[in-house]
Amino acid sequence: MRVVVAGGAGFLGSHLSDLLLARGDDVIVIDNLCTGFERNIAHHETNPHFCFVNADVSLDVPVTGPVDAVVNLASPASPQAYLSMPLQTLAVGSEGTRRLIELASQHDARFIQASTSEVYGDPSEHPQREDYWGNVNPIGPRSVYDESKRFSEALVMAHQRAAGTNVGIARIFNTYGPRLSPGDGRVVSNFILQALHGDPVTVYGDGSQTRSLCFVADMVSGLLALLDASVTGPVNLGNPSELTVLDLARLIIELTGSTSSIEHQELPTDDPERRQPDVALAARLLGWAPVTALDEGLAATIRFFSSL
Repeated sequence: MRVVVAGGAGFLGSHLSDLLLARGDDVIVIDNLCTGFERNIAHHETNPHFCFVNADVSLDVPVTGPVDAVVNLASPASPQAYLSMPLQTLAVGSEGTRRLIELASQHDARFIQASTSEVYGDPSEHPQREDYWGNVNPIGPRSVYDESKRFSEALVMAHQRAAGTNVGIARIFNTYGPRLSPGDGRVVSNFILQALHGDPVTVYGDGSQTRSLCFVADMVSGLLALLDASVTGPVNLGNPSELTVLDLARLIIELTGSTSSIEHQELPTDDPERRQPDVALAARLLGWAPVTALDEGLAATIRFFSSL
């Protein structure tokens, strides 16, 4: 296939591009590098099946030639990034999604929308299934990301109903692994860098809030399974193994051999207390489930940050 990966220089997008190229697909990465990095895709520079286009999809999608699939991963994804770029985040979720799905529709191509567990907000149902409508603050600081993704889902489904576009929606839960951006404010990268430097590991609140962490190789295999299927979704992709943020901090300190202490700070506004995916639908429709143990994935991520 000839696949357009919007946001393909980012964390998830670059790993997905690796997987697509490894199986013989042609890949066109579009990224304006606001949160992505050319170093994430530099190893494909001489590959004749790879092309990089530096562009903002909310303004233009400069792709020529045939297109068999479009994967929309274009958006700031870490709280630090989307809170610093609120208008850009809303623009890429709305106008960017519209431009990309129109490209797919024009070529009768499969369109995959990367949505997020953030559409569930601070959930009142646990674990979260795809039929749960969520508990989102539409005017809070995190709404620039939450609502941009909720709007993207609405736009994608409207396009399917109105134009018959072949679409699939993935709701992505917390993902970690090599190529996470240092200093992006995500819990795993924060904790690893602090532990490696011997700095206090900062836990927001009392640390009893939970996260469910999926290794990046598992996540992109799920995205690929959705791309190759005829499933519309939305489909949760994530690891259902839940742990507290405090336990995660302790585990990372242990795996790094760090002498760091744990320091508690004020909980951010609208920070979800619990987050755990129900992935039964992905298992049934896609034959997919995460396979990487947490300590194995964290060890690989620690090696990546140690090499920087």
